[in-house]
Amino acid sequence: METANQINKTKVIKPPVTQVGIMGWIRSNLFKGWFNSVLTIITVYCLWVIIPPLIRWVFVDSLWVSTGAECRQAAGACWSIIPANIRFIMFGFYPYDQQWRPFVAMALLIGLLFYSRNRDHWKRHLAYAWILGLFLMGLLMKGGLFGLTPVETTQWGGLPLTLLLSVFGLTAAYPLGVVLALGRRSKMPAIKMLSVLYIELIRGVPLISLLFMSSVVFPLFLPEGVTINKIIRAQVAIILFTAAYIAEVVRGGLQAISRGQYEAADSIGLSYYLTMRLVILPQALKIVIPPSVQQLISAFKDTSLVVIIALFDVLRTTQTVLSDPKWMGFSAEAYIFVALIYFLCCFFMSNYSRRLERELETGL
Repeated sequence: METANQINKTKVIKPPVTQVGIMGWIRSNLFKGWFNSVLTIITVYCLWVIIPPLIRWVFVDSLWVSTGAECRQAAGACWSIIPANIRFIMFGFYPYDQQWRPFVAMALLIGLLFYSRNRDHWKRHLAYAWILGLFLMGLLMKGGLFGLTPVETTQWGGLPLTLLLSVFGLTAAYPLGVVLALGRRSKMPAIKMLSVLYIELIRGVPLISLLFMSSVVFPLFLPEGVTINKIIRAQVAIILFTAAYIAEVVRGGLQAISRGQYEAADSIGLSYYLTMRLVILPQALKIVIPPSVQQLISAFKDTSLVVIIALFDVLRTTQTVLSDPKWMGFSAEAYIFVALIYFLCCFFMSNYSRRLERELETGL
């Protein structure tokens, strides 16, 4: 009893300030040993040299509403290039007085994407919403009905074209990639051989070559007088290219499923279709969420390559603005703006994939 009282009366000694709290974190992470200390000092010095001039260039000395001539006299960034040309960057050569139509179409597409993020909405009504939304988007962009002036696809450009190529391309490429992965693991020699040949052939050439073939070579094989829209040809090339890479990602997930899962499905009499739909694919696709999203992000960024076949996506419209003598020399500001658009789209996909992993408990 006396020992317990003595322990209670003993003064509790707190750890040193340098080992807890902010000071403890700094000591253990930034100044733990001479090597870490030297790296920390060098990093702080580099940031001190780079950050203040960058902030001054971006915010303090920059111009936001001015002409190109006024920007040339300024020491900071010329962000005026963005508001002065925002409509052309966003919509390209789409008729100026009709640009509300691609704007509404983009808003509708983004709204559907945000609504689809919630897995509780993955029901039949969502499929109907997408069908109706796609019809309305096509009607708004193309026109010709309900008093809307027809607009040729050659005038489509800017951000709507980028979203069109990426969203529809990625949506169509993923199921095609799953089919190719299943075909490569098929026990039927002909199907397996065709799947392997397709995957290896497509993965052996760059996307830029497929775009050239779709734009230059493919029309040579069409009958005289028959043409296929350039946007559709580019869209097909992107789908075929992305599907080959998705197929290899999904094949890795299929190989990760133990043989016991197949045997369990066989034991209860499931057909091949039901085995894949109810047992194998749900597990395999959960496993490959991270690499699948990584591939989709890469494919989204690769859509910028359509500039080489004269499609005016958001990157091409920005380059066109920079060719204007009034705005020459301000490419850094314009490309930073375009990079921000790509970053936001890629961040959205990456963030959603992490959320989906947590909901599906992929790591278990």
